[in-house]
Amino acid sequence: MTTKRNLTRWAGLLATGAIIVGACSTPAASVAPSASAPAASEPAASGSAGASASAAAGPSEELIAAAKAEGNLTTIALPHDWCNYGEVLQTFKDKYGIAINELIPGGSSGEEIEAIKANQNNPGPQAPDVVDIGFSFGEDNKDLFEPYKVATWDSIPDAAKAADGAWYGDYYGVMAFTTNTAVQANPPKDWADLLKPEYKGQVALDGDPRTSNQAIQAVYAAALANGGSLDDAQPGLDFFKKVVDAGNFVPTDANPGTIVQGATPVALRWSYNGLSHRDETADNPTIDVTVPASGRFGGVYVQAISKYAPHPNAAKLWMEHLYSDEGQLMWLEGYCNPIRYEDMVARGVVPADLAAKLPDTTGAVFPTPAQLKAATDLITAGWDKTVGVNIVVPPG
Repeated sequence: MTTKRNLTRWAGLLATGAIIVGACSTPAASVAPSASAPAASEPAASGSAGASASAAAGPSEELIAAAKAEGNLTTIALPHDWCNYGEVLQTFKDKYGIAINELIPGGSSGEEIEAIKANQNNPGPQAPDVVDIGFSFGEDNKDLFEPYKVATWDSIPDAAKAADGAWYGDYYGVMAFTTNTAVQANPPKDWADLLKPEYKGQVALDGDPRTSNQAIQAVYAAALANGGSLDDAQPGLDFFKKVVDAGNFVPTDANPGTIVQGATPVALRWSYNGLSHRDETADNPTIDVTVPASGRFGGVYVQAISKYAPHPNAAKLWMEHLYSDEGQLMWLEGYCNPIRYEDMVARGVVPADLAAKLPDTTGAVFPTPAQLKAATDLITAGWDKTVGVNIVVPPG
């Protein structure tokens, strides 16, 4: 299992401008820097005064009162085992006494966007107030979002947020192999392993690459290890065609249940999803999570408030909750790298034990917004043509 503990590598990844280079002049992809950043137990001697000041701030009493008056918040596509969202949701309810209506917890980024579009004139329970979506879904849909800047806005790297506050990065992880070792005793270590006969009928995607950000970026990551690049995702589609032709691909939308049951014993998932699942099973069965040796790909997710939110103040308060130190650390407990990690490390508020749980991702790369959009368009449009397999969502 690839679990080498390397805090400085992860802190470096979160350095301003190092996550994504969309705000930079060069179109080249961002690569994890080699310079070390301060460890959680060794805060930097100095930091951004604006970031430190905003980090100490919080929601106003007026916003809290307005949100409580609305009394409800509607979220969408937030599985409780994804980034520790179960605790994040419960803490918000306990802290503010606001009920949360959770729509389709297992939904995809595409379904979140469609839910906003379908409920523009519907103030009822099917209209989401907030969304948590893949980075490629942010800028393209900003006309659907209501700009809002949280109190800790200055400590969110510029390259990971829209300047007007329409959307902002929240956390990231890297693509990894999650393996049920009771079914497959030899977990894959790199992408080429997925073509071996020993993985016949075992390899699956978590999501549909026509709509799911996680699945789309699994295909994108495969391209990096198979002759492609951040500017050329087609080899990723070609690779999955080879997995299908080898008889190794399972056309089932993988989830913790199908992994444990052995229906999808080798699944392509974000590192944090695999690691949380590993903890949940407590070795019954043993779950292995391996970051591949090549094609190491990082994916950022973003938050936004629907322009048509029935509960706009509760939505703003939810964002304040997520981007507070408390909220960011709850994501870290779920193996997600919070977007404000660098600022929090610099201020010495990241517990060393949480930071030490993160896997090593030396060499991980992050696409620019333009690269990600081009790859997303190619993969969603080309999956049927190149791979020709329909992903089935299992019942229940």
